[in-house]
Amino acid sequence: MCKPTYYDIEYEINPWMNKTIKAEHLKSSIQWNQLYDAIKHCDVEVELVESQKELPDMVFTANAGLVKDGRVLLSDFRYPERQGEKHYFKQWFIKAGYQLVDKSLDSTDLCFEGEGDALFSNNFLFVGYGIRSDKAYYENVKSLGVEEIIYCELVDPYFYHLDTCFCPLNETHGIWWPKAFTPNSQQIMQKQLQLFALPENEAKKFACNAVVIKETVIIPAGCPVTESHLKTLGYKVISCEMSEFIKAGGACKCLTLYI
Repeated sequence: MCKPTYYDIEYEINPWMNKTIKAEHLKSSIQWNQLYDAIKHCDVEVELVESQKELPDMVFTANAGLVKDGRVLLSDFRYPERQGEKHYFKQWFIKAGYQLVDKSLDSTDLCFEGEGDALFSNNFLFVGYGIRSDKAYYENVKSLGVEEIIYCELVDPYFYHLDTCFCPLNETHGIWWPKAFTPNSQQIMQKQLQLFALPENEAKKFACNAVVIKETVIIPAGCPVTESHLKTLGYKVISCEMSEFIKAGGACKCLTLYI
């Protein structure tokens, strides 16, 4: 995770962002700390990367890369506003002892935005493409030892990353906002998991942008239908206010990277 020391809405690179609607710094800090404490309460160790003044979106660490078995494939951000983050994430991973994975193809013109668009479930890796990440880039994830890739084409700019509209919960179940995907991708995804479609109002509160830790799921506040469904599956649910981060198009999962 990365503290929201310099977080704000300073540019517009997705439909949620509006430079005239700033994040409230104190409220952002309170909400981030609530999420941090909820994760720590689940007996999870949290590592912090230092925030950088010129990179307000660095708080969304899910986009740093994709990690598997002590190895990391670093992101290649689409927008210049975020490309500077890669240097700092790279330095953190090197210092922490992670092995940087070399790309298996020449992907100079291709983009990949990390765990925001790549989520593991079982032996599968669900990958989002079409808005921020490029489908062809995913040839590189095979260097992480990933063999089974489920391609998920995104079509709604409000759900620009896979983790904004899909969350695998366990080996059999997940939650999603199906209209974020093409009909073909919907069919493919439903062959892999039993997926519960969220009501539109909760999908737009980023209920899918959840942190799953064993039998606990941390979701944005104000999503009672999602919370009820998760409880029927046997999960403990923790709700965290995320209003200030939704202003930038992110919530609980966007603020974390599984390492």
